[in-house]
Amino acid sequence: MRKHMMRRTAAGLLCASLLCGMSACGKKEVILDSGAAANELAEQSTAQVSTAGIANFGLPQVGDPIVVLTIRDYGDVKIRLFPEKTEKGAENFRMLAESGFYDELIFHRVVDGFVIQGGDPKGNGQGGVDAWGSEEGFSQTISPDLYHVTGAVAYAIGPDKLNKSQFYIVTGTIPTADDFKAYRDAGYSFSPEAEALYQQVGGVPYLDGGYEIFGQVFDGMEYVLAAQKTEVDSASKPLKPVVIEKAVVTAYDGTPPAWLTAEGKPFVPSAD
Repeated sequence: MRKHMMRRTAAGLLCASLLCGMSACGKKEVILDSGAAANELAEQSTAQVSTAGIANFGLPQVGDPIVVLTIRDYGDVKIRLFPEKTEKGAENFRMLAESGFYDELIFHRVVDGFVIQGGDPKGNGQGGVDAWGSEEGFSQTISPDLYHVTGAVAYAIGPDKLNKSQFYIVTGTIPTADDFKAYRDAGYSFSPEAEALYQQVGGVPYLDGGYEIFGQVFDGMEYVLAAQKTEVDSASKPLKPVVIEKAVVTAYDGTPPAWLTAEGKPFVPSAD
């Protein structure tokens, strides 16, 4: 019963109901490759935990396509995609970005310590199409290797549970041991690696398994964490628009990123 109530709470917070006019939201993991970039990052923080089986924080290969969201008045947010985990979901986001679809759209829902949500051309949580022009959308692919850690990028869905253009970026909080006990009591289960990682980087663990994570912010997370602090109205819509100035697809140039936790601190996953 408790697990069911948690899922209903998450659905109420995230899923857009076209009947009641609530905004939609989606769900979306972590490993850092060894090498020069990992060594450079290791100098920034001593916090390391095993990330075995978690794909979120793996660096893209040099030359891999990444999506860069420029949030006006904040900065560039770089997103790695996971076509090997969620092929159609990653392709959909990439194609929408390439087409200019996201340019000048807003983050219409911002909840401090939870998510920032955008990608709706209507700007109210009730719109969206996929990259092929359909308002129906396409089925979710939920990878067991991707988690709702800070910086995860996932599709926001309505009651039909179909992906379109709406997405969210997890900001989250740092869950405590007591939080995880409550999750386990409610019927959730997490690997020791996942639990330790959540307690290092933060996120929203109870969203795992319900939404398609297709990407991960690997640089510029400080701008997302700053944007979540904007003043909002009673519907969590920013009073001053938080605008995606542009979204572009480019090749990763190998620049070492700065991983940030939900508290805005550097974090280095172990390279095992």
